[in-house]
Amino acid sequence: MNARPGAIFHITFPVVARTSFGLYGSLWCTFNRGVMACIWYGVQASIGGDCMKVMLRAIWPRVNNIPNHLPESSGTTTRDFMCFFLFWLISLPAIWFPIHKIRHLFTLKSIVAPTAGITFFIWCIVKAKGVGPIISRPGTIHGSELGWGMVVSLMSCISNMATLVTNAPDFASRARTPSAALWPQFWSVPIGFSLVSFVGIIVSSSSETIYGEAIWSPIDLLNRFLDDNPSSATRFGVWFIAASFVIAQLGTNISANSISAGCDLTSLFPRFINIRRGGYVAAIVGLVMLPWNLLKSSNQFTSYLSAYSVFLSSIAGVMITEYYVIRRGRYRIADLYNSDKTGWYYYTYGINLRAYAAYISGILINVVGFAGATGRDVPLAATRIYQMSFFTGFGISMLIYILLNILFPVPGSSIREGFWEVDLSDATDTPEAVESVIGRTDWE
Repeated sequence: MNARPGAIFHITFPVVARTSFGLYGSLWCTFNRGVMACIWYGVQASIGGDCMKVMLRAIWPRVNNIPNHLPESSGTTTRDFMCFFLFWLISLPAIWFPIHKIRHLFTLKSIVAPTAGITFFIWCIVKAKGVGPIISRPGTIHGSELGWGMVVSLMSCISNMATLVTNAPDFASRARTPSAALWPQFWSVPIGFSLVSFVGIIVSSSSETIYGEAIWSPIDLLNRFLDDNPSSATRFGVWFIAASFVIAQLGTNISANSISAGCDLTSLFPRFINIRRGGYVAAIVGLVMLPWNLLKSSNQFTSYLSAYSVFLSSIAGVMITEYYVIRRGRYRIADLYNSDKTGWYYYTYGINLRAYAAYISGILINVVGFAGATGRDVPLAATRIYQMSFFTGFGISMLIYILLNILFPVPGSSIREGFWEVDLSDATDTPEAVESVIGRTDWE
């Protein structure tokens, strides 16, 4: 839904955000998304570094024995930082290419990543002589606890996608047709995520049979395969899978993070930054933020994702409402690049106060529950609301925004008045006739 404006008008997220938050009010939303792109770049690079470590160890087993010369306070070791830096370094040339020319990387990724995943899946089942005990083990929670456990897990998955939901127009702006932004996502997101999750569960279940413990990280499991003098065939198999995962992480980092940061930072500092430079800024921030410290605890990282999705879901709720309800698919593109006070998107000194009221409302509904997630004692209802943070933030911001636009309609709103198409090329259309329909005198 949020990708469609980009596919229709071929504009990126920072520009689409101007329609709802205002020419200058959108800068805060753009800054939020740009910060998340830089943070995620570091996180994905850290995971890519782990893949690089396994790949190098499969080629040169002595890599695992590199002595550590870094202090404990650094949060990493000499070996791990070397692997992280190598992945970070090979990512830099990919940022240089324009968006439309980097597609060949994704063609390669679409071939090697599924091949590696399926190979890993079959290899683990054969090695364990079955799918392992996790599949047949009975559940340990039941009733409402089970239901809310599923909700929390689902929200964790959605929080992982919250950034891409928000800046979907960045990718859709290159779509040739609106359907190109719809059907690939419609099928690939639910099917792709489900299949990858299924493979991960089976592989982890097999690891319990092989090693006596469930190893939930596929990289850690590949690393275990290299213990105890593995054969040449095992080392080659691990190298192929790890190398494929390196390519997969590289593609994810370029598409989801460097391009997003480039678009956002270009909007914030157009005189100094373009998409390419913005990508390199994200790479530098991803290096200096020491992302391995963020990934020390999976629970801590999941909590961080859930917390930040509260902010992004409110932004997405306002943007989607603006396009489908307030404007009904009609934008005035010239006003998106013009600070004329008579423009549709100038609002109040360039800021749409209605959008910010809805945005803050979507955040406030989850504040008490967020306090509970940090260890405070809060009512159970607040906890449940926060556990559905993406949908509660999205829904509240949507309702508040619709209500405020009914009470205080904006120029170009479709809530009180419909739209009429006017053929301005018709010689019979006089300036007065056009003005009576579109409500403006500065027509051409």
